Amino acid sequence: SNHYYRVRKEKLRIVFMGTPEFAIPPFEQLVANRFEVVGVYTRPDKLSGRGRHVVAPPLKRAALSLELPVFQPSGFKDGATIDELAALRPDVIVAAAYGQILPRAVLDIPRYGVLNLHPSLLPRYRGPAPVTAAILAGEQFTGVSVMVVEPAVDSGPVLSQAQVPVFDTDTTATLTDKLSEVAAGMIQEALIGWLRGELTPRPQDEAQASYFGAISKIDGEIDWHLPARDIWRRVRAYHPWPGGFTRWQGKRLGIITASPLNRTAADEAGRVVVLKEAAFGVQTGEGVLGVLGVQLEGKREMTSEEFLRGQRGFIGAVLPLD
Repeated sequence: SNHYYRVRKEKLRIVFMGTPEFAIPPFEQLVANRFEVVGVYTRPDKLSGRGRHVVAPPLKRAALSLELPVFQPSGFKDGATIDELAALRPDVIVAAAYGQILPRAVLDIPRYGVLNLHPSLLPRYRGPAPVTAAILAGEQFTGVSVMVVEPAVDSGPVLSQAQVPVFDTDTTATLTDKLSEVAAGMIQEALIGWLRGELTPRPQDEAQASYFGAISKIDGEIDWHLPARDIWRRVRAYHPWPGGFTRWQGKRLGIITASPLNRTAADEAGRVVVLKEAAFGVQTGEGVLGVLGVQLEGKREMTSEEFLRGQRGFIGAVLPLD
């Protein structure tokens, strides 16, 4: 189609910004379709693990494997960082889970502005953890929004959206992967439509807006007084990080897979019971949570059956047990 080449002939210069795995499929899609990506911005490397070894963001590894220049500023406060970006002469910036606030000076550099791929149906779930937020809320659908970035967080007008169903088996990990593939499928069409002036940016309805903040490690600790359904959603929403967990004999016991059972809890919340459907369940504030997979601190993931074999006194105990 002609428009394709017209946009292409201008040799559109793109700077891509992103950090986690989510950013890789849309980034690779643009490169594979011969868009000219002139630079990749990602967060600085960080020290990780007990050995404090340096870990590069996933997008950096993907960019280096394609031999593209990578930039890792800690922010855009100083003029030199902004000049460095301006020197790349981007026509448009595409961002996906970059994790840095872009000031007005950055937004003003590309003539077509900054497009951001946000994994929620905006204006719902603005902020850094939209996939977790959708699972916690028990949404049946979430999706991806392509939006024009403005200085306030995730508040800019939306160019296009796609819906994705949330399955009962979805965790933040599996749902993020799906949304990332959907984002990859959307970016090219959205980019070309925007450059040709064929997409009308729709302002977000502030009355419908919700914001979900950053998650911290302690959010994964399970309160057994909550209903089994809520705990089940948390276990899925906090996988892979920080993970849903309780405590057993002073150790962290990660609940990896679970499922809410419609039976009345006859005992106090936190009581471990034997089940037919799973090796064990835990009484909650409402119903029983069947536990299928666990990980005891310092050990590998295992089925609840395997775990029970090595744990005397676990059935009948009341969690959390420090």
